[in-house]
Amino acid sequence: MITIMSDLVARLNSISASTKSFDQGGSVFHQGDPIHSLYVVMSGTVHLVRHQADGAATVLQRCTAGHILAEASVYSDTYHCDAVSVSSVTVSIVPVAEIKRLLATDIAFTTLWAVHLARELQATRKRAEIVSLRTVKARLDAWLAWNEGVLPPKGAWKQLADDIGISSEALYREVAQRRVEVDTKVGRTFPQDTP
Repeated sequence: MITIMSDLVARLNSISASTKSFDQGGSVFHQGDPIHSLYVVMSGTVHLVRHQADGAATVLQRCTAGHILAEASVYSDTYHCDAVSVSSVTVSIVPVAEIKRLLATDIAFTTLWAVHLARELQATRKRAEIVSLRTVKARLDAWLAWNEGVLPPKGAWKQLADDIGISSEALYREVAQRRVEVDTKVGRTFPQDTP
């Protein structure tokens, strides 16, 4: 996936019209805006947010560096969500008209695009399955099963918690509990610190 994603992003960046930067809290686009461009995040994080009738916000995509923001928008006339930068962000701006031209004329580009969409669909289904689980333990177990049983580095735990739909604190408690269980099984004393 990484090679294909890198090839697609490289191709999109090669046809990019420009780049733009946003401060934290900035809007890349708003729901209802007409679609003329696709955005590739070069640095930072952008959330694709849908606001519900009751005012609640649902994050539909957490787009980080090297990923495509709201790629399904290529097939719409207007955006269905808001794109909000949650950190300082730089994006590459790619004309949608050029993407549509390539999809109609360039089989190699079309293949990269199709593989990317298929992988995004797989990832979305996996996340939906994980967040449908009731307990923090079950969600973490499922995530670990799909990620070779290895936690990411500590600095990425907040992102992991967001990805599986739990608070950072709940994740830290679950990891600490697992340490206690492992240390108890092998007869070690577990220090009472935060992971």
